[in-house]
Amino acid sequence: MTADEIFRALAADGTDDPYPLYAELHRLGEVLPVTAPELPYAAAVFGYRAVDRILRDTSFEVHDALRMEPMTPGWRDHAVLVTLMNSMMFSNGDRHGRMRGLFRKVFTPRRVQEMEPDVLRITAELLDGVAELGADGGEVDYMAEFAYLLPARVVGRLLGLPDEDISWFRTQVDLINDWLDFRRKGSDVLAAADQAATRITDYYLELIAKRRADPQRDLISDLTRAIGDGEHEVTDLELVGNLLVLFNASFSTTIHLFGNALPLLLARPEIRSTPELMPAYVEEVLRYDTPAHVFIRVAGRDTELLGVPLKEGELVAVLTGAANRDPRRFAEPDRFDPARADNQPISFGAGVHYCLGAALARAEAQLALPLVLERFPQLALGSEPVRTDQLILRGYKSLPITVTDRALVTAGGTADAAG
Repeated sequence: MTADEIFRALAADGTDDPYPLYAELHRLGEVLPVTAPELPYAAAVFGYRAVDRILRDTSFEVHDALRMEPMTPGWRDHAVLVTLMNSMMFSNGDRHGRMRGLFRKVFTPRRVQEMEPDVLRITAELLDGVAELGADGGEVDYMAEFAYLLPARVVGRLLGLPDEDISWFRTQVDLINDWLDFRRKGSDVLAAADQAATRITDYYLELIAKRRADPQRDLISDLTRAIGDGEHEVTDLELVGNLLVLFNASFSTTIHLFGNALPLLLARPEIRSTPELMPAYVEEVLRYDTPAHVFIRVAGRDTELLGVPLKEGELVAVLTGAANRDPRRFAEPDRFDPARADNQPISFGAGVHYCLGAALARAEAQLALPLVLERFPQLALGSEPVRTDQLILRGYKSLPITVTDRALVTAGGTADAAG
């Protein structure tokens, strides 16, 4: 296959299993130009070394408001674009540093550590629910009943969102993620994302005002307090944009980390007796079947990347999912090996835009996954799972499991009836 044929295949239907296509790319190099006219990128970067370099090089920028002006006239008419452009995820230079500085001040490693009792408590509650649903030996959707709910409730607890609002919030974020996926840019998807962004903005502005008047023990209260102290100049709309991004970063990726991890862990029964190895297993899940596959960067000036020339303003697709399977960096990259030495997946990015929610995602997985396996010794995969139709965030839409042996349940029920 030619490079353009591979890129077209990834854009069209690469979500089911992109790894053979990534292997084809690795045989062609680390960076390749994209010449297919229907694709918006001038190049794709997929070698681990090249991906790490471009993510750390500040001359390769994220798409910000300044670049939106000439490229997307009328972008300010779209609430989702305005909201995202108000966040650090879509800001460069001093503006990015100003907003990230605020969040780094209050979203600290200590705060993540303080969340551990909440993670354990919420995990136990959700596993009780899974046990009840699966008590008759029938299938339970692990994604709907656990993998979606745990990170959503944890980040909700972090931000101070009421539990009853979490389901609504997840729906709104999913609409925005649909638009963010690089293969889905239809007008209907954009309209739905606009509506979601408007609803989230109204919700957060009301909550910010409440926390400013009556602070609580949550992140939004601490953020508004830090802004009020005059140390950080961040507007309320910038705060809204960044709260949306933080919810997304601490929620969407973690959902698919839990989903992608489970089949891999169930195939390795030794992990049940050695839960202390879970951190190494989580890192290998992040490498082997990473949730985040694609970042986008913009060339900030005329330059070249490993011999591929790029003009100022051209878009580059940064394939982190491919970089994590680079045979130049990882021996036998298509083998799941939690014991591999120097395992440093690039799943959460690198450089100044390194994922703000990475530490929380790792903590949740390392704490909760051992409890899942411990609670359900008979846990097994059920009927055929369903993958999402996104590539930027790749995971399962549905992952049926059983937690109790149906034959034993039936036999027990028969015996009870006979008695």
